[in-house]
Parts: sequence; structure tokens; C-alpha cells
Amino acid sequence: MKYEITKSYRFEAAHSLPHLPADHQCHRLHGHSYEIIVGVAGEIDGKEWIQDYADISTVVKPLIATLDHRNLNDVLPCVTTAERLAQWFWNQLIGNLPLLSRIEVRETPTSNVILTR
Repeated sequence: MKYEITKSYRFEAAHSLPHLPADHQCHRLHGHSYEIIVGVAGEIDGKEWIQDYADISTVVKPLIATLDHRNLNDVLPCVTTAERLAQWFWNQLIGNLPLLSRIEVRETPTSNVILTR
């Protein structure tokens, strides 16, 4: 059987989407209480789990610290849409989390994007 486990993280950040028309609400600087959900998938190993949650946190928490209470436009080398933020997390994590299966970015309780393998 294949299992997937997830761990969620939260951070606060501002951003704007200057490529949108000036009258679009996302063109203006605004903030979100982001939730990032990281998933890994695989078989249960000799320790009777897929991966230790602590090992996931070891690689995710430094990324969260880089973004927390920042303007994402000043930190990220990409457009700061939820889709691109998910891709940035994926690119940063895949080298240290080979079982990575999912990145979910929630900008609001009702708006999110899911990037899967």
C-alpha cells in the first residue's frame, strides 16, 4: 500500500501582482495568512512510518522563516501567485524530500492551489 502524510505550516506575508491591471485588487500590495501543506508519499518503512514529521520540518521551517512577515515580491525570484509559490516550495524541497508528493498553498480559507507529483 502507498500512504501519504502531510504536515502544515503557517506564515504571514504581503505581496502584489503588478503584472495585473492597476484596477485589479491583487495588483495592490496586500497580505495573506498563508498555510503551506507539505505531503510525502510512499510505503511504510522499518520504523512503521513513511517519514518522520520532524525530518520534514527540518527542511521546511527554514523556508517558512525566509518568507514570514516579508513582502514576497522582495524575496522570491518569481511572480508571487499561489501557483508560483507552490512551485518555489517544490523546487526548494525536492532535493531533501525525495518522497515529496504534494504542496498545497492556502492564501485564504477558501482559496488554494495544490501541486502534486
